[in-house]
Amino acid sequence: MVKTILLIAGVILLGYGIYTVITPEASVSIGGFSIEAQDNTNAYISIGLGILALLASVIVSKKA
Repeated sequence: MVKTILLIAGVILLGYGIYTVITPEASVSIGGFSIEAQDNTNAYISIGLGILALLASVIVSKKA
């Protein structure tokens, strides 16, 4: 049960983090000139937590 919850949470966090890194937060277009800005701090935290949850699910499954 715990393994499944950790696995699902890990996949969701990892997917959300990668999506946040790829998608720009703000963009401004003036004529042919475009500017995009991103702050990826939260995205990297989500990716890290997702990886930790996936690793924890593997460890829990090996102990059981």
